[in-house]
Amino acid sequence: MTTAGTAHETTTRPGPAAARQHSLREHNLELVARAVFEVPEPLSRAGVATATGLARATVSTLVDQLVAAGLVRELPAVTGGRAGRPAVPLVPAPRTVVGLGLEVNVDYLGARVLDLTGDVVAERVVPGSFHDSDPTAVLARLGALARELSDEVTASGMTVAGARLALPGLVDPRAGTLQVAPNLGWSSIEPVPLLGLDLDVQVANEAKLAALAELAGGSDVAAPDSFVFVSGDVGIGAAIVVDRRLFLGERGWNGEIGHVVVDPAGPRCSCGAFGCLEQYAGKEAMMRAAGLPADAPLADLVARLRADDADLPAGRALGSALADFVNLIDIGTIVLGGAYTELLPWLRADVEAALTERVLAAPFVDLQVRAAQAGPHAALTGGAREVLARVLADPSAWV
Repeated sequence: MTTAGTAHETTTRPGPAAARQHSLREHNLELVARAVFEVPEPLSRAGVATATGLARATVSTLVDQLVAAGLVRELPAVTGGRAGRPAVPLVPAPRTVVGLGLEVNVDYLGARVLDLTGDVVAERVVPGSFHDSDPTAVLARLGALARELSDEVTASGMTVAGARLALPGLVDPRAGTLQVAPNLGWSSIEPVPLLGLDLDVQVANEAKLAALAELAGGSDVAAPDSFVFVSGDVGIGAAIVVDRRLFLGERGWNGEIGHVVVDPAGPRCSCGAFGCLEQYAGKEAMMRAAGLPADAPLADLVARLRADDADLPAGRALGSALADFVNLIDIGTIVLGGAYTELLPWLRADVEAALTERVLAAPFVDLQVRAAQAGPHAALTGGAREVLARVLADPSAWV
């Protein structure tokens, strides 16, 4: 018993220390990775040591590991005109580890691959009509699209770290379920198994992923620290960003501004209520108001508006709903994405008038309405970025 006990103590005593050492390495790897990824100008090893407070020798070892893992790339050395070793700038590695963003929307399926630099390395967007569609068939089709892209980038030497699936409705990311998507006619489904992908896939709300893409920037106009992002398509979703973090509410189901009632006597909505905002400011509603087919391309509506051949009354309904939103949550910057980005020149006057008239704090704050900068199908970008954010949060898994 004594011998066995001694042997047991000998093998287990170093365990906690080893665990602490391993945890410290993981923590330091994340610090170094973030220092490289989250600066506007590339840092050298010395710069990373200064930014993190870690010893230069430790930083050099960790950087070597990140470079070997394909997460970080070294640029050609730069001499600063001073004595000593030239600085070697460090940047995110292109076309190595990539994230996959997927989306089902009412009128398209999409897949987009981003690398660690934020560049799009592959994408497919397939138009269609998915009102009251069969989720099994639609998600299988999207899964095939995703496999096509995944195989393409893998053949080029890249590794797909995972995927995010954007859906227009009430999504429970923790359970991996879609509770309801009125415009798709879907309810109570587990979408990930229906994709048939051999990847780590998580689900999220479309507007929230689009807001994260907006927050990440990528344009000359920086996103504000706090804003309401409104994604205008056939459906209308919103996301609330406070101090550069998504506000999710109790279950993550907030932001369903498309189902705010603007006229109780209005037309019946796909959700079952009457007079919802989507019936006035959704893309199909705007098309009908302009005398166009509901499934006409957005370019047709823009052409008519430029020719003064159509009216866009949606701005009044949208402004009314946004004013209620601002009164409730006290965020004065509205970022309009989706179809609203192109339509903003014709929406702005009515939206701003409603905000000025109906927001109680309007005389005391600077209310702003701006166009989104994240580009078309922003939820695809947001989804792929979220995958890569997980890589950055745990780079040790790749080393």
